[in-house]
Amino acid sequence: MLLSRIVAAFILFFTATSGTTVYDSYNDFAEEEYTPQLDYKDPNWCHSPGLTNGEVTCHSPRGGAYRSTLGTRCEMSCDRGYRLVGRSSIQCLANRRWSGTAYCRKMRCHVLPLIPHGSYTCSQGFIVDSRCDFTCVPGYRIEGEHSRTCQHGGSWSGAQPVCSDTDPPKIKCPPSRLKFAEPGKVTAVVTWDRPSATDTADKSLDVILVGQEPGTDFKEGANIIRYKVYDQARNRAACKFIIRVEVRRCPELSPPLHGYLTCSSDGNNYGATCEYQCDGGYELRGISSRVCQFSRDWDGSAPQCVPMEIKSDVKTAAALLDQFYEKRRLLIMSAPNISDSDYQLQNIMIQKADCGLDLRHVTLIELLGSPPRETGRIKESLLHSEVIEGLRQVFRISRFYFSMVLLDKLGVDRERFITPMASEDLFSYIDSSLLDEEERERMELHRDFCD
Repeated sequence: MLLSRIVAAFILFFTATSGTTVYDSYNDFAEEEYTPQLDYKDPNWCHSPGLTNGEVTCHSPRGGAYRSTLGTRCEMSCDRGYRLVGRSSIQCLANRRWSGTAYCRKMRCHVLPLIPHGSYTCSQGFIVDSRCDFTCVPGYRIEGEHSRTCQHGGSWSGAQPVCSDTDPPKIKCPPSRLKFAEPGKVTAVVTWDRPSATDTADKSLDVILVGQEPGTDFKEGANIIRYKVYDQARNRAACKFIIRVEVRRCPELSPPLHGYLTCSSDGNNYGATCEYQCDGGYELRGISSRVCQFSRDWDGSAPQCVPMEIKSDVKTAAALLDQFYEKRRLLIMSAPNISDSDYQLQNIMIQKADCGLDLRHVTLIELLGSPPRETGRIKESLLHSEVIEGLRQVFRISRFYFSMVLLDKLGVDRERFITPMASEDLFSYIDSSLLDEEERERMELHRDFCD
């Protein structure tokens, strides 16, 4: 072919498949040495243009019937969801070719990123008008848009949602329970298994106890135990149960007339022991203690405090002392005769302190004179001569001068006095040296009893 001019323009075609762009240029045209005779009336001067998935709108100088005649200009447009690649406007040239080419390529949006703890499904992939619906794994909830649509132009509608952990953990406490207090106590040791918690999002959970630890002493009544748990998103769950401790109790005991009670534990609870004790000058008749049973009844029968009876007609000192063993203390006062000045002074002070001696469980024994006119007495009751002699020998009490011997409840010689003792000094020694803690407490309660 003979050409009068080398073509100054290049036409570059790339195959119009998915993802392929076509570049073309018709700015310069090659002139042939032979110029065809132009015919503007030929209705098919250029081939009839077509555009798949698009529309061609042509305007011919000869009118609508001449859409491919020389000089016809056609506008190219694509259907929704397609993008035009190539010329948007072409013209039928004298060389029977169009001034450019174009095709419609399916429009796509970028691939949506995955969201943590969630996923999405799309109706048509990532093309225009495809809708992608987001879901979260169990335990999480969508925050934001539940779906996004690929819009015309290649952008997604809305914003990317997130999956938030809004599901609280699950925790189950042990059942409530009733526990009886242990014998002699008003508490009970209760144990239980620590509850476990689960969460759809987190595997590791911190279970917190609110209340008393298991395996410790629980007091009487209802004890509320709570557990709470938080997941990593600070969602909270809680549960509670009740530990009820019941103390089985007996009816409260009344103290005996002329006596009192000393009870262990809480006084009338199961296993508590109550000791009966009598005031000065009285002794116990019956059992000395009672125990509260599980049946809520006291064992045995209530004893009585009766006036202490001293048998003065016994023949030996041992028989006399046995009557006082572990019950009373003894104060043995000895004088050469009844007219002894020390004896008379001490006798006056003792008579005034008689009530105080009883409070301290002290009995006075008087030994006066010498044989054959020697006497011994406990108040108005006279003692046998052999008893008098036995007391003097056992405790080495002289007949020739005034003296006093103080014995404890076990008959042990605790103190000797060779001069008269004022009651305050005598009682001070007894209170500090012979009384136990319980007796001292009783003394505080009945200190004004002798006033």
